[in-house]
Amino acid sequence: MTARRRYWLMKSEPDTFSIDDLARVGTEPWTGVRNYQARNFMRNSMQVGDGVLFYHSNCSPPGIVGTATVACTAYPDPTQFDRASHYFDPKATQEEPRWHMVDVTFERRFKRTVTLDEIKREADALGEDFALIRRGNRLSILPVTAAQWQHLLSLE
Repeated sequence: MTARRRYWLMKSEPDTFSIDDLARVGTEPWTGVRNYQARNFMRNSMQVGDGVLFYHSNCSPPGIVGTATVACTAYPDPTQFDRASHYFDPKATQEEPRWHMVDVTFERRFKRTVTLDEIKREADALGEDFALIRRGNRLSILPVTAAQWQHLLSLE
């Protein structure tokens, strides 16, 4: 029996790594996540083949710019062990890594950005459990229901 496909929204700042960068490289390790809840989503819940809404954050306008898929199960993020990395964690060891990540594979770029303002206007359709539009939510990885996934894709 195969597991049910899950869906996620993953944020990246486009000047750091954009949907166009993902399109160019094809598959990329999602390094540098340093929030325990986001790490737990990757480590405990993401499965190969899960859908990803690629979201550009900290830009104008922020929004969903394309889709990707989870390409592998979680594994230790090597940047936690690299003293030269901005994401180095002195408490992490090879025996007990603190941070995990998945790889994501490019699927498609949207014809246009589905902006955060548009998404907020869809709050009733998306439901109050849609974490992106909840006040104070700063997570870089958020779960998305199948119904929310379909609705967000329909906005493109």
